[in-house]
Order: sequence, then C-alpha cells, then structure tokens
Amino acid sequence: MKKQYSYFAVRILCVLMLATAFVACNQKEKATKQTKEIVKKPNILWVVAEDLSPFMGAYGDSINKGHTPVIDKLASEGILFKRAYATAPVCSAARSALITGVYQTTTGTHNHRSSRFTDGEIVPEELRIHLPEGMKTIPELMKEAGYFTFNSGKDDYNFDYDRRALYDVGTKEDYKAGMNGWQGNHAIDFMTVKEYVWNARKDKNQPWFGQVQIMGGKKDAKYVREGEKLATNDVPLPPYFPNIKSQREAWTTHYNANRGSDVTLEKVIKQLEADGELENTIIFFFSDHGSPTSLRHKQFCYEGGLLVPLIIKGDNPVLKAGTVRNDLVSLLDVSATTLALGNAKMPSYLVGQDLFSNDYQEKEYVIGARDRCDYTIDKIRTVVSEEYRYIKNYFPERPMMQAGYRDNKKIVTDFRKLHEEGKLTPYQEQHWFGVRPVEELYDLKKDPNQMNNLALNTEYSEVLLKHRNVLENWIKETGDKGQFPEDAKQLEATYNMWKDRPRFKNAKINPEYDQFKK
Repeated sequence: MKKQYSYFAVRILCVLMLATAFVACNQKEKATKQTKEIVKKPNILWVVAEDLSPFMGAYGDSINKGHTPVIDKLASEGILFKRAYATAPVCSAARSALITGVYQTTTGTHNHRSSRFTDGEIVPEELRIHLPEGMKTIPELMKEAGYFTFNSGKDDYNFDYDRRALYDVGTKEDYKAGMNGWQGNHAIDFMTVKEYVWNARKDKNQPWFGQVQIMGGKKDAKYVREGEKLATNDVPLPPYFPNIKSQREAWTTHYNANRGSDVTLEKVIKQLEADGELENTIIFFFSDHGSPTSLRHKQFCYEGGLLVPLIIKGDNPVLKAGTVRNDLVSLLDVSATTLALGNAKMPSYLVGQDLFSNDYQEKEYVIGARDRCDYTIDKIRTVVSEEYRYIKNYFPERPMMQAGYRDNKKIVTDFRKLHEEGKLTPYQEQHWFGVRPVEELYDLKKDPNQMNNLALNTEYSEVLLKHRNVLENWIKETGDKGQFPEDAKQLEATYNMWKDRPRFKNAKINPEYDQFKK
C-alpha cells in the first residue's frame, strides 16, 4: 500500500513539477515577447523645421561649422542623409505627401492651399478634396499599431480630414477637430509651447508618435545664441542674385535661421530628457522644403527648394551611430520608415521604402513637383539623379518673377527696380524676367549653383533624354494629376481668398482668373 502511495505521490509530484515548469516557461516566453514588443515600439518624434535648407556644420557648410553643435551631435549619434529631397518646394503640398506616404500629384493635393475656403471657416463639400478610398494617413496607421499620436505644430494638408482620426491630442490652443485643413496652417513655435503633448497620454507605457514644429527658415533666426549672429556681409551671395543689401540680408537671415534652429532643437531634446522620454525615442529631424527668405528656393525646383536636412537618431540596432548616407532619399521614405520602426501596417500604396530594410534598394532618381502656389499658377516637374538635375517648365512664357505672394517684400521690389533700370547682369535679366527654357539640365558637381543649362548642349543629349523619359514614365505610372487643369471651383475659391488684397489686386495675375472678374 505504501509502495502504491509512493508511486502515486511521485506521479503527482512529477505532474506538479511539469505544470510549474510549463507555467514558468510560458511566463518567460510572455516576458520575452513583451520585451521584444517594447523594442519594436519606440516613441517616434518628427521634428519638422519649416523652410530650412541644410546650411549646417554636419552638412559641410564652412560658414556655420561649429555654430550648429546640437544638429551636428544628433548627426554624429545617428544617421545623416546628405541627399534627402522633399516632393514639393512648398509646405502644404509637401506635407500632404509626407503624411500619406504618396505623391501629392497622385492624391490631387498638389496645388498649394487647396481644399480651402476662407481662413477659419468650414470648407463647403464641393471644395473638399478627399483621399482615395482606403488610404490612411501615417498617424492613423500608427494609432492602429497602438500608438498615442499628436501634432503640436502644423498640419496644412490639402485634403478633407477629421483631426480626431489622426491625432489623439494637439495643444489646447490648436486642437480643433473637423476644420478641414485650416487649423493646421497656423504653426505653433516649439519655443513658445508650455505643454508637451507626449505627457498628455494617460498610460505612460503607451508608445507615442508625434510631430513638433520648429520655425526654421521662417522665424528661428531670432533664436541665434548670443554673440553668434552673422552680419549682413558675412555670407557670400550666389551670383544668380543681384548683389544688393536686401538680397544679402535675406541670404544671411537663412544662415542665421540654421543657427537658431539649432537652439530650438536643443530645447526639444532637453525637454524629452527632462520628461524621461529621450531614451526610448527615435528622432527624425528634417524640413518640409528649402529656404523661404530668398527667391529661387522655396516654390522652385532647384536644389535650394527641394534639398532638405534629414537626420534620424535613436536606440535601435538599425540606427548605427555616425553613419553618413549619400544615396538619394525622398521624404516619402520618412513616411515608410516611421511605420516600419513602429511595427505598423505598411500599405501597398506607399511610395517610399523603409530606409533600413534588408531589401532596401537605392534610388536612381527622385522626383519633385511644383504646381499652383497661393494664387500663382505654374507647373514644374523635376528629376534629380546622382550627378544631374533635370527640370521641365510647362509655362515657360511665365517668368520666374511673375506675380507671387512675396511681391511686397524688399527682395522683390528692389529686384524689379534693378530690372527697370537695366542694372541686372545678362544672366539675371534672362533668368528672372525672360522666357524660361522648356527644359533645364544641370551638372550638380560642376555647377552647384545650377546656372549653366546643358539642355541644348548636344554632348548631353543622351543624359537629357534619359531624364526626360524618367519623368514621362513617372507621370504615367503615378497618375500625375497636374496633367489636368485645376477644378474651376477651386480656382474661384483661390481668387476669392486673394482678390481684395492689394498685392493681388495690383498684380498682373494669371489669365485663368479672368473668368471670375466682375
């Protein structure tokens, strides 16, 4: 009997031991899974600098070397992309592409400040631009992946959306749901923000994806560190500008803006650290497009309008500190990479790639596009490759200096005065006030200012044809909606928005608006 009892006791003991081992194994597996999940779910922050060209030490700029220490440190601790490009040289079109991961020309959001009515008013249904059925924004996809989302800066998307679907919270001043794009046009300077919205989530263990705004080329020049502000004559002026005070001031302001953006970025990083968020946060630092302070950059398809800084830094095995990449990158890759790092769904319609994927393929070309900007109607397409930039002007008869939103600024009024007085160089006169070439081709290494157009040089016929074919194929493959005139109702809304402003009333505006004049 005792033997039988011992036998059953041993059996029961074995079962208990096996059950205990099974539970322990499950707990260990669960803990391992949770640990992996934590690794897969870092916080992700987009620090978006408005209108900022990369005049920084990390990018080899000799004037600002040593004067952008925070940006340079971020680059040395992360990955620096030397050739990152926006898809458009103006904010709303570029941001519409970035937030969807799809070209603005494909979604019909390519005209600057469209799907709008009047500032602060709800947009009538007939003016609303809707994204294709089934297309979701990056924040929506991140929310589905378990992320808390916010944008304490600027939306400025050219499509209809309910902000509550994208962001769990904004700032108290900015969060207004259902304003169809207008609420996001009003940027909030991070230097003035008092509430840091990553702290707004109830569960502090929940990962977050957020966007913060720094004013970059628009206002960050005022934040330059004491004793470091450049004087007007400290920065050489590119030869495509006339060497006059207003142009020198504008050009120098952008160098100062880079120094000021360094100060603003420092505040962002220090705040993350103070709130205990820095260690588990991957930072994307980039701009929506190039410099606004000088002509030929913002709103145009030269390097100055499309080349932007891009630095990615965080505690992740794929983010190897001190890496410098020279391959061609689109900001659409930022959209895809964000989803990948957040282990979120990667829709098939995404144009960009995960920059750190094992099967990442370097690009031969990156495409950019400019369409209507404010009330100025134009259409430009561009292809950049390793050595060349190709530009096609669809309205060559409309000069570079056609009527635009900057017409009341000194850089424009002084420029026009020199034109009237015949004091411009032959190049400046033709480039700014003459008929534009239909095609432009520049050797970026030999001609970084992009002044020597090779399009008519027979030695470059093969290069020209190759880039032309790339563009034509891209237009067909992506369904570029710039092939068609803008909807008349959108144009009329644009006309009504601007018609009572002096700079518009006194300008020689595009003939497309004649139909709306009374």
